[in-house]
Amino acid sequence: MMEYRILGKTGIRVSRLCFGTLTLGPLQSNLALEDGARLLEIAFEAGVNFLDTADLYGTYPYIRQAIRHRIERPVIASKSYDYTRAGMKESLQRALTEMDVPCVDIFMLHEQESHLTLAGHRAALEYLFEAKEAGLVRAVGFSCHTVAAVRAALSMPEIDVIHPLVNERGVGVQDGTAAEMLTAVKQLHQTGMGIFAMKPLGGGHLIPNSDVAFRYVLEQSCLDAIAVGMVTAEEVTYNCALFAGEAVSHTVAEILRQKKRSLQVQAWCTGCGTCTTYCPQGALHVENGQVVVATDHCILCGYCGAHCPDFCLKIY
Repeated sequence: MMEYRILGKTGIRVSRLCFGTLTLGPLQSNLALEDGARLLEIAFEAGVNFLDTADLYGTYPYIRQAIRHRIERPVIASKSYDYTRAGMKESLQRALTEMDVPCVDIFMLHEQESHLTLAGHRAALEYLFEAKEAGLVRAVGFSCHTVAAVRAALSMPEIDVIHPLVNERGVGVQDGTAAEMLTAVKQLHQTGMGIFAMKPLGGGHLIPNSDVAFRYVLEQSCLDAIAVGMVTAEEVTYNCALFAGEAVSHTVAEILRQKKRSLQVQAWCTGCGTCTTYCPQGALHVENGQVVVATDHCILCGYCGAHCPDFCLKIY
């Protein structure tokens, strides 16, 4: 049976496995609408009731397709980079309209770095608090790749949920170690904050030891849920069984461990460098007129691809 937790003080009941939908859309696999929606349906059938998306991801159509006939709607978390009141209002309305839902369960500021960025985005945050009062949002929070942002939330009791990067090696944590991130998350969870983690496999870097990586996050009681990106029926079935504590096929596990993905730069890249500004890991630089990827830093978030004017960046 799939395990469920209450997400902090929100009262929202979520499956421990959250389906991270970034992998379905144009920034990564760019699956056909029906194929992506079917993967979500397979997850629903296995007990998953929690989806993570974002304004940036372009995956609202998949979610709308998958939930259109469901009697019980899954819990949906989304996020936006908008930092103004007007911009955040537009982002939330876009989510409501494109997913055809009356409210978004969790709406977050996307990728906050510290108390400084949170202060700079305060107007957007205030709008979300008002949207919560109006019933358009059930919980408000932010996502982050930094220990500093998690620590900043300790002095923000008005925040309901955070979505931090957590994995056993700290791959992708921009300002500290895995131990420092986990310590901060544990402190925050003790205050009643809802926490669902991202990148348990470090953007693919930990796939060769995925059993150890998953065990690490599943053993952390401070993590109410863990978002995992999935792109095949085999991955969905395997991860659902793993999170439910069921026996998993060693053969399937080995096949999935051997599957490698990477960020590919297409031949028509002009080296304009726009993408390098938007890489949160500093994994991109221009060399000899073309963008080069530092694979040891890239966590396959795909955010760079959304800002490439010529669609040169793809994850395969």
